[in-house]
Amino acid sequence: MKYSTAGESHGQGILALVEDFPAGLTIDFDLINAELRRRQGGYGRGGRQKIETDTAEILTGIWRGQSTGAPITLWIKNQDCRIDTAPDITCPRPGHADLAGAVKYGLPIRPVLERASARETAGRVAAGALAKHLLRRQNITVIGFVKSIGTFTLPADDRHFTPEELLQRRNESEFYTVFPEQDCELKKYVDGIAKDGDTVGGVVEVRAFYVPIGLGSHVQWTDKLDGKLARAVMSVQSVKGVEIGLGFESARTLGSAMHDPIGYDAGLEHAPCRGFVRQTNNAGGIEGGMTNGAAVVLRAAVKPIPTLLKPLDSIDLMTKKPMPAVYERSDVCAVPAASVVIENAAAWEIADGLQNETACGGKI
Repeated sequence: MKYSTAGESHGQGILALVEDFPAGLTIDFDLINAELRRRQGGYGRGGRQKIETDTAEILTGIWRGQSTGAPITLWIKNQDCRIDTAPDITCPRPGHADLAGAVKYGLPIRPVLERASARETAGRVAAGALAKHLLRRQNITVIGFVKSIGTFTLPADDRHFTPEELLQRRNESEFYTVFPEQDCELKKYVDGIAKDGDTVGGVVEVRAFYVPIGLGSHVQWTDKLDGKLARAVMSVQSVKGVEIGLGFESARTLGSAMHDPIGYDAGLEHAPCRGFVRQTNNAGGIEGGMTNGAAVVLRAAVKPIPTLLKPLDSIDLMTKKPMPAVYERSDVCAVPAASVVIENAAAWEIADGLQNETACGGKI
């Protein structure tokens, strides 16, 4: 399967074109729109979310509520569509695509920032939500949540939560963490940053449960599932780092402590793990580019939004003289929204892995 997106932040809307999606699946429109609503939510979001009410209209590829195998087009209309009247800016914002895009394409900054905007991720979420229909058939659950925000410390003991508990706790939190009881203190922390005219990032974690052993492949580097996940997540706006399992900590861990000993439980022979069990999951559920039957675990570092109320120094592209960067309406903390995008980006890659197994006659 593959998908691409089109559209600009203040254009007519965002479009996702999904190709090679299998025929015969009943499409749950509520699932897609629920994911779009979650992307718009989360404490710390800016004024744009008060304007937009994202819902996906499916233009092609669905007949009487079922996929036909033809390309599927999902359309999310923008309410704020002033791209042709919005003023151009001449001072690129540090941390954005403004400078590199303007120089590369010989364009003003406005068309660059319009396409580079995280508004594009509405299309990715819609495509990921569509892919979750495939995961449902295999009882695979993908859950994204906020692991940390800035220097605010959240409890580390979240490994014992069941998937059902993770979902319930995450959905109770305005920050999409699994510790909703920390929301009040987190609000004070984020409000203080907003008062200073600054922004804050954080870490997102995604866990995929009940993924069958053997998704991905070792035979070619382009087929490795961890590589596909890393690329998909790293391409999400504001993500600056991706790790799977123990990740960067593995560089400081001896092999005897890093790798997960293998056991066998005959009672789980028909489970996704085929009976092969681990007491630890430092590999994050992937070894040699393939799932090993444990939960897939990845984390992403999300940088602070670079549009600042107290702008950083920049250069006017017309005069080449120093000037402060322009301020465009923005979020203080977009980490909760990023967790939704990253979850759906990961869901797409796992669903695509399932489809690849079916297409190539795999034994999963």
